[in-house]
Amino acid sequence: MMRIRKYDKHYSRRHFMRQMGQGVLATGVLTPLWPALAETGSIGGVYPDELLSIDSYTGGKIKTGDTIDASNVEHVKDLLDPIRYTQISQMGRRVRVIDTTHDIMKLSPWEYNEATLRNQGQAMFDADGNVVTREGKPWIGGNPFPDPKNALEVFAGITLTWGRHDASFYAIKEADVGPDGDVEYNYELCWAELAPVGRLVLEPKPYWPGHENKLRYQSVFFLKPNDISGTSFLNVWHYDQRRFPDLSGYLPAFKRVRRFPTNQRFEPLIPGSTLYLSDAWTAGDPFLTWGNYRIVGRGPTLAAISRSWNSSHENWEHTTHGGPKGNTFWDMDVELVPEAIVVDAEPVLFPRAPISKKRVWFDARTLAPVAMVSYDRRGEMFRSFDGAAALYTDGENTVYDGKHPYHSWTRVHAHNIQTNRMARLEQVKTIGGGFDTRVNTDDLYDKYLTVAAIRRLGT
Repeated sequence: MMRIRKYDKHYSRRHFMRQMGQGVLATGVLTPLWPALAETGSIGGVYPDELLSIDSYTGGKIKTGDTIDASNVEHVKDLLDPIRYTQISQMGRRVRVIDTTHDIMKLSPWEYNEATLRNQGQAMFDADGNVVTREGKPWIGGNPFPDPKNALEVFAGITLTWGRHDASFYAIKEADVGPDGDVEYNYELCWAELAPVGRLVLEPKPYWPGHENKLRYQSVFFLKPNDISGTSFLNVWHYDQRRFPDLSGYLPAFKRVRRFPTNQRFEPLIPGSTLYLSDAWTAGDPFLTWGNYRIVGRGPTLAAISRSWNSSHENWEHTTHGGPKGNTFWDMDVELVPEAIVVDAEPVLFPRAPISKKRVWFDARTLAPVAMVSYDRRGEMFRSFDGAAALYTDGENTVYDGKHPYHSWTRVHAHNIQTNRMARLEQVKTIGGGFDTRVNTDDLYDKYLTVAAIRRLGT
């Protein structure tokens, strides 16, 4: 006797298409997503089996534990953005499939999730378009719109809090790979960011007195190679998302700090890199400097959103593969994300921007971005940004952000598909000069996040 499945992948596809046609954004399929997460912290019962298992979704053509490569990628083409599909089908990229994560606490920092639950329903847009509380004050922490109703609400959350910690200091290694597969540049750098509002761990909270009109302080400085050592940049974000951040930089060749044009956000900071300031967390610009936000897709996707920390390496470093010389792509484990929200946005306040739009895939459960593709002025695919994230714990080794295991990104690709140049970045334990990755420490501002600090770092 033939068993007829009530909920096959065609049912899910029809569900998402029907909502798109009606202009409705209501996450979840069998039951609303956010109430289930608020009650149980799990996606159990929210999605049918074919959205929770790659085996079910592909009818067994690809199974958990399999590697997706050029020989079988057609079975999951609809689960990939077009540049990742090109990377796998034509450039030798491979990804291994692991099982889908159900526990929301494994997909985002603990305190951020708790604040999202605690503060649900308190956010709104003011008359200027900024996110405020019902009392008109700056946001108090967590995702302001965990159950979003439109594309702007999706984007607002990630723009307000990139790494979802009060303070982050990342030790980073970057390798820039040319089209022939040679690593043309190796950099060691540090990235610091501090939230003066929406604070969840650091005192005072939720606001740092005297800094309530700022959204974040962020800096990056380079240590290696020697010819760029001392180069540093400071990005000070206003809370008002209609204003461009104040961008200053220290260039050792000139031995002074200079101000950079406020809209200079679509070019690399250093030679060889394909990473722009605008790329950060797919939301590197104030969200009101972009516009024409619209939801253009709904449905499952594949992404490296958990269990991607390499604790077996003493410095957390990762292995590579693919491309002309086997070092273009990070090794990554991806999983079936049951529901993604795909958002387009256009750089409306950037008249000289080299891109016409960006398209970002967000995990509907956490509203964290998992992939981005930007398009040039002709509408052709231009650049992509995708990465991996994890809880920094493997049962034996754990890195803590205080009371809980540290959750963060582990590595990133920034790929210019037109020039075929790749920037690979990874968060490591330590780099030269004794700089270590750390989180939620209260000493970042004076050391790294003022004009005096970047001048001192440069000299």
